[in-house]
Amino acid sequence: MHALHAGGVTHAVPVDDASRVGQARRCAVHVAQTVGFDEDDTGRVALVATELATNMVKHAGGGTLQVQAISGTQGKGVELIASDKGQGFDFVACLADGHSTAGTKGIGLGAVARQAQVVDMFADSRGAVVMARFYPRQGAHRDLRYGASQRSYKDDPLCGDGWSVAYDEALRTAMLVDGLGHGAPAHDAARAAMHAFNASEARNPAVAMDGLHQAMSGTRGGAVAIAAFDEAQGLVRFAGIGNVSAALHTLEGSRGLASHPGIVGVQYRSARAFEFPNAAGKLLILHSDGLQTRWSLSDYPGLAARHPAVIAAVLLRDFDRGRDDATVLVLALGGQR
Repeated sequence: MHALHAGGVTHAVPVDDASRVGQARRCAVHVAQTVGFDEDDTGRVALVATELATNMVKHAGGGTLQVQAISGTQGKGVELIASDKGQGFDFVACLADGHSTAGTKGIGLGAVARQAQVVDMFADSRGAVVMARFYPRQGAHRDLRYGASQRSYKDDPLCGDGWSVAYDEALRTAMLVDGLGHGAPAHDAARAAMHAFNASEARNPAVAMDGLHQAMSGTRGGAVAIAAFDEAQGLVRFAGIGNVSAALHTLEGSRGLASHPGIVGVQYRSARAFEFPNAAGKLLILHSDGLQTRWSLSDYPGLAARHPAVIAAVLLRDFDRGRDDATVLVLALGGQR
């Protein structure tokens, strides 16, 4: 199996009243058509976008619908994530038709589960995140267990962060770049890194970093982290330059992955990669410095067992600094994940 996905535009539609539901639906339809969905598959995406947006208005007083293209084993798909700061809900009960917390017919989340190939969610007193992934019904698509959430500074259409994931047989590689500053110059630096990573077959983090350094020369540069999980050996090889945060997480705790000082594309002394054994079954979480660093999955009982896309969305919702571009990339590393 070979799959490569470069993070593209993440559409975040504020849904603060019923008038925004139509906007959320139109955005979802646009992304579905862009990745090549036919009329029937686009209709499924539109229905679920409407349900998720309506539920946020009715039950949480509003929230955000995040829409982006994703990749599965056989091609492109669409991901919808509804994120709010309402009172939460019992998601097992809400999947059953007839259950409602607002006196309605209670068919919303049941319809979501029937229309999407992958559905997961997390809810507590801080709010709820509901994720639905869609692939064309014609084809044997298998979901890839990664997830990313991204928000640009002041909702600028140009984001200075970028990310990519690659699946090559038993090797899974994740790259996150944070262009220096924000706006167009940071965006250009991040895109140079993404294009170089996607065009290269180098999956050794140290070798890949040297290639990104050359590609980012002439831009303002940035911080980069590259992690490669070898499923056959059960280990992670990691190279980082600058202040992209990286760690391996389990239900019991986390282990940080150290980066070297420097700026990729400008100057650094070493891109030496470090090896971390016994990584199977763990979560790899990378994030830019637009996210606060003082958080722990242990403060969210049950979250570590959810889909990586749900984990990324919860962390961005609750720990976005609001002073820079922010990106969270989560990759499940084999085992039972």
